[in-house]
Amino acid sequence: MISRSEFQLVLLRRMADYQPGLVEHARQGLGFTVTEMRDTNAWWQRYVRSRSSPRGPERFRAILGPADEETDLRTGDLVSRLYHWILPLWPELRFEIVVGPGGQVWQEWLVRAPDTEPPAPPTDQALEPWQYVVGDLERMYPRVRHLPEDAPTRWQSEYGYDDGHGAIARRRARFCYGLLQEVSEPLESP
Repeated sequence: MISRSEFQLVLLRRMADYQPGLVEHARQGLGFTVTEMRDTNAWWQRYVRSRSSPRGPERFRAILGPADEETDLRTGDLVSRLYHWILPLWPELRFEIVVGPGGQVWQEWLVRAPDTEPPAPPTDQALEPWQYVVGDLERMYPRVRHLPEDAPTRWQSEYGYDDGHGAIARRRARFCYGLLQEVSEPLESP
């Protein structure tokens, strides 16, 4: 088994595809070696693929312990369950899993903690990696369109804003586990 601190290495491993410098700094700050990070990720991959490992929220409880908070989310007639854990690396965020009525995990990502304020949108529209989550983008920009995911841990969104000259500029934001990794330069209009 791995600990809550080691679980952060699993998240960081996927983020290294986008932000290797930030990941390296975070890994060192957590006090783990590159070998420990690699070994933890290999263990996690075996764990999630094992037929004997728990499924649904039990998979995460086995690693992270009891959720720090659990709530129901009602969308029409559908009720899903949200589980939140505090991770030391991102104290202003929560690791959230969304579990459907059948016990299947529908989403696993970082979200803004309810008692924290998101960073203000920058005046130059250049969003800083690791400062925003998907929900922050939705709150800051009225023109957000979520795109199909290319992997379970990744998310892409296009958003638009007034470019100051009466036109709408569009950018694409890429997230890993719900945390902003990079933003494109303004996209060409279709």
